[in-house]
Amino acid sequence: MAHRKILIAGGGTGGHLFPALAIGEEILRRDPNAIIHYVGSKFGLEARVFPIKDVWHTLLPIRGLQRGLSLQSLGRNILLPGRIIKSMLKIKSLMKEFLPQVVVGTGGYASALPLYIASKNNSPLPIVLQEQNSIPGMTTRWFSERAKSICIAFDEANEALEENTILTGNPVRQGIADGNRDNGIKEFKLKKDHQTIFLFGGSQGSAYLNKMLNKVVDNIAGAGLQVLWQTGDSDYNKYKHRDSKNIRVVPFIHNMADAYAMADLIISRSGALTLAEITVCGKPSILVPFPSAAADHQTKNAQSLVNAGAARILFEKTLNTQDFFHSIMNLIHDKPELEKMGKASKNLGRPHATQEIVDYIFEAAV
Repeated sequence: MAHRKILIAGGGTGGHLFPALAIGEEILRRDPNAIIHYVGSKFGLEARVFPIKDVWHTLLPIRGLQRGLSLQSLGRNILLPGRIIKSMLKIKSLMKEFLPQVVVGTGGYASALPLYIASKNNSPLPIVLQEQNSIPGMTTRWFSERAKSICIAFDEANEALEENTILTGNPVRQGIADGNRDNGIKEFKLKKDHQTIFLFGGSQGSAYLNKMLNKVVDNIAGAGLQVLWQTGDSDYNKYKHRDSKNIRVVPFIHNMADAYAMADLIISRSGALTLAEITVCGKPSILVPFPSAAADHQTKNAQSLVNAGAARILFEKTLNTQDFFHSIMNLIHDKPELEKMGKASKNLGRPHATQEIVDYIFEAAV
């Protein structure tokens, strides 16, 4: 049998890139002879990550449409048509050379052109879409009618899509739910007999969450609790002096599985992939949606956990330091409630999402 050839397009941000990589890893785990080619943007996170992961890839000279009104945004938008033409030519020749059997789109501006070329081919190629958010992105909406399958992570996405959607959940990193609490305690030099609050703002960190925690962290640590605080690279120098025996301040955590395992309560933004990991690990959380997310999808994402009794939501617009502190303290001291939320969270988790998505890709690649 000829090798399966699969083109996976997506990127710009971690939210589109990491699902693409998780899907690719699962394809190779199931079919080590499969040949995968990734497509991303040279302006996206993938430009750094693809070479590190040592995967076969093409980077397009394309950027998303800039929504701001600055001169820089205007300049970038003026260059956009030229970049689209260049990228189109690159994709056309890649398609001719690579001859994929199926094109998988995980969203972001870098995935639109490969999906467009695939669907406009003399004999159109099958397309499988993977949509991370409760409100589908532009690329998913554009190509939904032409897709063989649309794998969604939230039921709410159906409101915007009439087509053949399948609720699979979001792909999560392998082994994320297999963390070990004792290893985490050891790695972050924390205490075994203390409850742990784990705050992070996605892979980049969140300036807002860092600022809020900075105001209350002494009171939390003073109450016999301990905090694991991932600041993100850009804020680390600002807060590293807060590191102490009950407060661990780190720029980035590679070993998220053990960090999740040792957390009694998580405080984070509500990006789709973060929520996929929190629920697969069965953790209770306080979610503070990023208010500038496109179509306010982080609020909708968080709401689905709140509705299931797995999380509490706080809104940045109306949140003050006192409410933030009280929400944390009231919850961390309510063990039965934490347990109930943890169970509800676990029920929402979809540990087999990646396998299911790959089933549909293999089906389309026949």
